[in-house]
Amino acid sequence: RMDADVGRILAVVDELKLRDNTIVFFCSDNGGPAPFGETFHTNGVLRGKKGQVYEGGLRVPMIARWPGHVPAGATSDVPWYFADILPTFAELAGVKPPANLDGVSIVPTLLGKEQNLADRFLYWEQTGGRFDQAVRWHNWKAVRLGKDKPLELYNLATDPSETKNVAAANPAVVRRIEEYLKTARTDSDDWPVDDRVSAEKADRG
Repeated sequence: RMDADVGRILAVVDELKLRDNTIVFFCSDNGGPAPFGETFHTNGVLRGKKGQVYEGGLRVPMIARWPGHVPAGATSDVPWYFADILPTFAELAGVKPPANLDGVSIVPTLLGKEQNLADRFLYWEQTGGRFDQAVRWHNWKAVRLGKDKPLELYNLATDPSETKNVAAANPAVVRRIEEYLKTARTDSDDWPVDDRVSAEKADRG
């Protein structure tokens, strides 16, 4: 059904002769739910699901269509996330984005040009009942399940399923990510982490 309805939208774009100056993005805001029996394994080999900070809860494909600009049939493994949407859309619209954003424009990647974003940090957190964090830096993925818990570390280049915690073997990487985490977030009155952690402890009672 989704495939058919997206096709209807694209057909209207073509019918209105907007194809050449319309860029279409298709993406999800999070990973898939838990597998449904033996039929739908929505996350494949990825660990975790929606609401979690393992790859199964974060990693999704993104498809872009812009005839004459985005190379047809091309793929890219450059990682980017939703903080990059605003600066990307701003560049596409020809306007200057606000200062001090966490994201960057990925227009060069979309146009098939070289863009190396490996050295930056990507950050996620989940505060629904427990404060979980995740960081990606190069091919390293760090996960913290609960405030003040030790970091788990995975090498996504060799272990995309996040099955082998290699934190003990890579103390320098763990230290680098810990340093980044000190400045990765700003507390919000709308999402008080301490209150949620206290509630979690009370529930465990």
